[in-house]
Amino acid sequence: MPDVSGTAMTAAARARLIGAGYAAQGLGYAAVVTALPAFKDRQGLTDAIVSAILLLVCVAAAGGSVLADRIAARHGSRYALVTGLILVAVSLAGTTVGSPNAVFITIMLVYGVGLGAVDASLSMQGVLVQAHLGRSVMSRLFAAYTAAAIAAALLMSGVLASGAGASVAVGTAAVFALLVGLAGGRFFEPGRTERSSVVHAGGGRAVRPVVVVCGMLIFTAFLVDSAVSAWSSVYLHDSLAAAASVAPLGYAAYQATVLASRLVADHVMPRTGRVAVAVGSLIVSGVGCAVVTALPSVGAAITGFAIAGIGVGVLVPLAFSVAGEAAAQSSDEVIAKVNLFNYGGALMGAVLLGALSEPVGLQIAFLIPVVAVVLTLPLARRLRDLSVTPAGVRPAV
Repeated sequence: MPDVSGTAMTAAARARLIGAGYAAQGLGYAAVVTALPAFKDRQGLTDAIVSAILLLVCVAAAGGSVLADRIAARHGSRYALVTGLILVAVSLAGTTVGSPNAVFITIMLVYGVGLGAVDASLSMQGVLVQAHLGRSVMSRLFAAYTAAAIAAALLMSGVLASGAGASVAVGTAAVFALLVGLAGGRFFEPGRTERSSVVHAGGGRAVRPVVVVCGMLIFTAFLVDSAVSAWSSVYLHDSLAAAASVAPLGYAAYQATVLASRLVADHVMPRTGRVAVAVGSLIVSGVGCAVVTALPSVGAAITGFAIAGIGVGVLVPLAFSVAGEAAAQSSDEVIAKVNLFNYGGALMGAVLLGALSEPVGLQIAFLIPVVAVVLTLPLARRLRDLSVTPAGVRPAV
């Protein structure tokens, strides 16, 4: 069971450290995706090969999420998170130097495992600290991820404009992840949740709809997110002939609006309700990607990416908060299951767009997130039927 012996100040301090974990994740991921054009050139890769690598990374990340669940069951999500952060740091450092493609792909696979472990265990940690504080903090924790991602995109733009290599930004992210992981080994939330009391017992029937509904919202949100994250820089640089220093700005604009929406989400949702917020977030995400497809110019594409970020920024913490509250005594297990939907969305958003980039072009391929949003809209209304708030925890939505 979670350690609740600490003071409120201790819980707040741990929340800040967990926020640093989100920042390390955002810094590293943004550094990787904005470095894709540089990786392509250095390694001599085509879009199809990049898509295949992203596919393997997603599969490895799904394995990392399962690994985090196993480690959390035995030792607590603190150790799952530390393990993931160290794997991320080592693999990021490995990408900073040229290597044979087989070695480069192996490094990216290790990064995928670490990324998946960090993905799952950060949400586990976030739900634990949210319960200790007795108030919603998930949106603000995710905001730390977003702020760091913006910093990484701007850092990448700056180092490329100055003539320095992309390795400078990626290496910076590696060092930060390592430092947070080392600090977290002692100070992350220490407890672990009980296993199977809800998921596999009689309460499993009540939790299953939560996993499906929240999981599909995560699927669509991450489909949009991975499409923008993986291909916005490539689309601006290769398809719209944007300068190397301009190409990362699409991702920076996207993350800026994700950050803005996360900073206000906790104030908006109690007034409007989670169903309205979920439906509105999906619609805004789809509109943003539609703008990218309809208006093939650098300015319009950056604007479209920014619009999409408004919706994604709200939808992801909303879905994870509901999932974690669904089974207060088995939140690690529930979140790990929901987090697996992340990688299905990532496969569709990153890999399928890349596969279509040569036959139809990335401009048309950005219709895939639009279709996914339309198909998910009816499911969002089922949030109204989920009664998941445990006693003593204020609803996050």
